[in-house]
Amino acid sequence: MENEVLKAKIEAVLFITSKAMQPDEIAQILEVDEEKVQEALLDLMFDYSSRNGALEIDDEDGYIIQVKAEHMDIVEKLCPVELSPAVIKTLTVIALKEPIRQSYLKEIRPSAYEHIAELLEQGLISRSKDKNGRSFNIRTTKKFQEYFKLKGDIKALVKKLDATQDLKNL
Repeated sequence: MENEVLKAKIEAVLFITSKAMQPDEIAQILEVDEEKVQEALLDLMFDYSSRNGALEIDDEDGYIIQVKAEHMDIVEKLCPVELSPAVIKTLTVIALKEPIRQSYLKEIRPSAYEHIAELLEQGLISRSKDKNGRSFNIRTTKKFQEYFKLKGDIKALVKKLDATQDLKNL
C-alpha cells in the first residue's frame, strides 16, 4: 500500500475513534503490517506539525487526533459538555427542586460538593448565598436549558412528566 494512501487511512481511523489507538490496533483494522503503520504515523505526525493548523496527533498514550491546546476555547464554546452519570443525577435533583439549598442537596447526594464544582465550571448551574448567608441556593442556568434542548419552565416540564420519583433513589 502506498504511504500516502496508508497515511490517509490512518488519519481516517484516528479521526473517527474516541480513544487513543495503538499501532498494532490500527494495523489490525487496516490489515497492514504494524511496521508500515508506525512509519506512516511518524510521517502523518510530521505533516500535522509542519502545517501549523489547529489539529495535532497526540502520541502520549497511543495515537489520536486532537485540537491543539491553544484552540480549546473554541471547542468549549461549540461542543457539549460530557457529564458522568453521577453528575447528571445531581443535576437532575437540582433541576427538579430548584432553587435548592446546597446543604439539602448534600443530604440527598453525598458527593454533591464535587459535582457542584464541576457543574459550576461547566456553567450548567449557578449559586447564590441564601438569606441566612449560611448556605447557597442552587439553580440551573440558560446553558443547562440549551444543553438539554429544553424550552419553557422546568417546573412545567416536571408536571408534564408526572415526576413522582423519590429523589433519594437518584
